[in-house]
Amino acid sequence: MNIFLIAEIGINHNGDLGIAKRLIDAASDAGFDAVKFQKRSVEKVYSKEFLDSPRQSPWGKTQREQKKGLEFGEKEYVEIDKYCKLKNILWSASAWDIESQNFLRKFNLKFNKVASPMMGNFPLLKEIASERKKTFISTGMCELKEIDEVVELFRKNNCEFELMHCVSTYPMEEENANLKVIETLKKRYNCKVGYSGHESSLLKVGIIAATLGATSIERHITLDRAMYGSDQAASISYNTLKSFADSVRAVEKILGSGEKIITESEIAVRKKLRLNIR
Repeated sequence: MNIFLIAEIGINHNGDLGIAKRLIDAASDAGFDAVKFQKRSVEKVYSKEFLDSPRQSPWGKTQREQKKGLEFGEKEYVEIDKYCKLKNILWSASAWDIESQNFLRKFNLKFNKVASPMMGNFPLLKEIASERKKTFISTGMCELKEIDEVVELFRKNNCEFELMHCVSTYPMEEENANLKVIETLKKRYNCKVGYSGHESSLLKVGIIAATLGATSIERHITLDRAMYGSDQAASISYNTLKSFADSVRAVEKILGSGEKIITESEIAVRKKLRLNIR
């Protein structure tokens, strides 16, 4: 078992490239495999009425100003691409519209990610599946029949995918984790299944997910859970990332391969204690 660890930066950078780099540093130093962002074409994802509506934020007094303040453009992503290569960590982003997915193609990313809110956006899903690139698919807010449709689409396009069990509340209460769904999805779709978590606790849920055979784990990360932003409270603080990664990796070692063998350390004990009587 080799659990793929994704540190979800999302929009927790608050539009600040310096914060994004500090989070990339933390994820890389902790041993995560990848960091992930979110990419939106604000004017295409949201209606004019919504964007014109009031919202107080560090960037202004409307939803438009808040949404655009949280978006990185090409200049920032070029720098992120360079920085992740320097730190030897993969990166990707979940696109919320076709224009954003096309934008991400510039960077030759190793994997795609479908965010739970996009599970009903079939034009976007078709665009992603057409790339035939490994895709992690979060299943929050979904019924099984909806997942059926998406799985069928990706299989029809011969696009490798991995489902991720997810409960889309921010933060998620532990008693709502329902981690047995990992096994349900494995049996129903005969595919790899990971876990994308939004709980405020550090270790318990992720460790149990690993024990149940999650092949990937994604967690939001932040510099400070008290920072501005709806995802911050459901994130792991950057200074505890290594504890999280080390604990998950320890589960992998403890679970082992499943092959019944006599270990090296058992051999001497066997010679001393083993009775062979027939």
